[in-house]
Amino acid sequence: MGGPGSGWEDGLRPYQQEPASPVRPFTVTGGRSAPRTHLAMETLVHSTIPPYQDVSGLIPEYQAINTLCRQVRSVAEISALLHVPLGVARVLISDMAAEGYVQLHQPQLEAGKPDSNLLERVLSGLRRL
Repeated sequence: MGGPGSGWEDGLRPYQQEPASPVRPFTVTGGRSAPRTHLAMETLVHSTIPPYQDVSGLIPEYQAINTLCRQVRSVAEISALLHVPLGVARVLISDMAAEGYVQLHQPQLEAGKPDSNLLERVLSGLRRL
């Protein structure tokens, strides 16, 4: 498992089920490609589920997102770490937010542009991947 020098913080590894075909990631969303709510790729996400709570009843994708989001992550980071398309990550995260499993922090738009400090943090996080 991940550890010092493995490249994965806190021993986390990317979602392990590799798709057998390009269609596979969209099966977890029931074929939906549009999230319930608009999520920018720089939207920050964190889990609302306490670390000690049993999540074995959740689908594996929700479990993986829950684990990743014990620390705040952007939608783009979650997509990259889980090796799923951004659209799939958006649908899953939006569904989790609707269920109350995660809290979203949408970027503040200033004159139609996202906050530059937030974009810098997202870019820095993506570079660490």
